[in-house]
Amino acid sequence: MLNRRADKLELLRIAEAVALEKSIDKELIIDSMENGIAKAAKSKFGSENEIKVEINRDNGDIGIFRKLQIVDSPENSNLEISLDDAIKLNENNKDKKVGDEVLQPLPSFDFGRIAAQTAKQVISFNVREAERERQFNDFIDKKDTILSGIVKRLEFGNIIVDLGRTEAIIQKNELIPRENIKAGDRIKAYCLDVRREPRGQQIFLSRAHPKFMEKLFIQEVPEIYDGLIEIKSSSRDPGSRAKICVKAIDTSLDPVGACVGMRGSRVQAVVNELQGEKIDIVNWSEDPAVVVANALSPAEVQRVNVDNDAKKLDVILTEENLSKAIGRRGQNVRLATKLLNYEINIMTDQEDSERRQIEFKEKTDNFVKNLELDETLGQLLVAEGFSSIDDIKDSDPDALMKIEGIEEETAKELIERAKEFYQKDQEEIAKRIKDLGLENNLINHKGLTPGMLVTLGEQKILTLNDFADLASDELTGGYDIIKGERVRIKGYLEDFALSKKEADDLIMSARDIVYQDWEMENGKEKIKVFNFWSFQENYKQYRASKVSSKKCSCNWKKST
Repeated sequence: MLNRRADKLELLRIAEAVALEKSIDKELIIDSMENGIAKAAKSKFGSENEIKVEINRDNGDIGIFRKLQIVDSPENSNLEISLDDAIKLNENNKDKKVGDEVLQPLPSFDFGRIAAQTAKQVISFNVREAERERQFNDFIDKKDTILSGIVKRLEFGNIIVDLGRTEAIIQKNELIPRENIKAGDRIKAYCLDVRREPRGQQIFLSRAHPKFMEKLFIQEVPEIYDGLIEIKSSSRDPGSRAKICVKAIDTSLDPVGACVGMRGSRVQAVVNELQGEKIDIVNWSEDPAVVVANALSPAEVQRVNVDNDAKKLDVILTEENLSKAIGRRGQNVRLATKLLNYEINIMTDQEDSERRQIEFKEKTDNFVKNLELDETLGQLLVAEGFSSIDDIKDSDPDALMKIEGIEEETAKELIERAKEFYQKDQEEIAKRIKDLGLENNLINHKGLTPGMLVTLGEQKILTLNDFADLASDELTGGYDIIKGERVRIKGYLEDFALSKKEADDLIMSARDIVYQDWEMENGKEKIKVFNFWSFQENYKQYRASKVSSKKCSCNWKKST
């Protein structure tokens, strides 16, 4: 036992040295020592006792006490004491009353091997946790910046980086492919995340993230650092190719030239850090058609059809430029898609012409069939910009009368027929929805039109729970690489010109409703869902079991 004055002072010096070494508060070290000694004392005096240890911050004296509660008739001497005995114990307890706690001094004791080991474990654990909390606080502000360190070791494809006062990790999927990194190398990386973890690393770095390239450009290009040039967006295929879109705030500057530098010195410095990754610097414009034409370089674009509502771009070019625009395994168009956040459809002049002819015929046939018109009048309406019966229903006679050959009487008749068709169509849709068996919670979901509901019902999506289980790509459609070829995957609601953001909003609002219902069914107990993507897995398990519980065994799996 530490019973000599020299030993007691040594205890304080150890606490001070550890606090200085670990860069944590000395008070935390002493508190940890108190907890460790209290744990050892429990093994000596009995685990049923509630032990309190106090270390004098000036001289190192150690006081060991047992907490006792004042009761009228004590039954357990380890936990309870009478008021009279409490006063005998200490005169200062005169002011105490029944229910209060008092401290009973315990004799000093010699640490046995087991007790000493127990105290050491408690102290080590608390110091380690305090150190991790300090590391978290030090680096939370450094998130979204570039950090530099020394490669300490490699673990199962991951890299542990020594940042000086702590360590960080670069996971295998955040490394540049085929990058040769050895222990002892100095390395730069983007601070992707800083989070509290129960064990392991807290600081996560990345060399594959697009933000890493952006931060490198900020370091290499003074105009970007000074705010004269703005980086609008970027996309990367790590180790192969990247695109970055820049805008000049000062119109006198050439943003692309500034990023390239004299004889390519600035961009080359970034390329070298990215292990030879080819970088396309794209000049930004308010017009997405101009940006996509620049982004698809070296392909020469003939024209671009823009649909801002659906976030789609139809890029038309010659047969010779088709392969250049798509790139190897679709790389060029894929990076351009990420850069603009628009869906890009690449097609030749012939394909565009065929598509237009098909669309023209479909719209004409729609007017001819449903409004009982002759083909010539149907073609005339389509040629003048009327693409659907709703367009005619919502128009006024004056707009139709501007078309050559359509008089006032004809215009009114067209509008009347369009309204009649709309009314009849709505009745048929309502009947179809009823026949499909859609539940009211899905029918009443804000944002879903009757036509959308019919389409969902035909795909056996009948409840709000089924809808909440979908991903946005399943609604809007998209592209996938199958056997090395870029294949179009049709979405359930693709024909309704639903944008990806609108699809995300519809699905997330459905998940909010389903989640609230789930909480209510579970006795209003607060169930923590750490990842909303995994919510559907939680919910399925809960519905399957029909058992209300505070804990749910979940498979944390991202939705497809």
